[in-house]
Amino acid sequence: MGDEVIFYSSPFSRGRIVHWMLEEAGAPYRFEVVNLETKEQKRPEYLAVNPMGKVPTIVHRGAVVTECAAICAYLADAFPAARLAPPTDSPARGTYYRWLFFGGCSFEPAIIDRMLSRPPASRPGALSYGCYEDAVETLAKALTPGPYILGRQFSAADVYVCSQIAFAMMMKALEARPLFQEYTERAQQRPAYKRFLEKNEQIATQMKKAS
Repeated sequence: MGDEVIFYSSPFSRGRIVHWMLEEAGAPYRFEVVNLETKEQKRPEYLAVNPMGKVPTIVHRGAVVTECAAICAYLADAFPAARLAPPTDSPARGTYYRWLFFGGCSFEPAIIDRMLSRPPASRPGALSYGCYEDAVETLAKALTPGPYILGRQFSAADVYVCSQIAFAMMMKALEARPLFQEYTERAQQRPAYKRFLEKNEQIATQMKKAS
């Protein structure tokens, strides 16, 4: 079985996170465009891969992986030469998992609720993130030592968290503090990010021409 990653996504989706991660990992991949406007994600052939009918999804070595944070963690381990995750026996592995999944389980839900102007929960403890302010301040504290979440080592956790911060600032759901701006700008100067962005824009252009 080949090592190619089949990458189902749209250039206008959270799949951008995984696209960047694929470039960071140096993984061989084939981008299978799923046009969300024409509801290709709800077609039977795609639902057979991801019953949720959402993107992104990857298929690698016969395994189907969904959910951006899970895909980032998977790719970091599947392509270890890129050193996007600490070794399994390193204490830093716990810190890496902590912030990668904090991004997906606490920070992103807090940002989406704020972006959609959802009212605060009457019982904050029932929410994964408690309250918006706590989620933001907790992440800010984690990023303060810098330059990345694990210090000098850039990791898959940065791919995910940086993507969420950039999106949140773009949508005005997060204050554009210097800390957040500098962190995202630093990560987005990486060659892999620039490669992803160029390829993503090419795919988006091709989609528009085909529509």
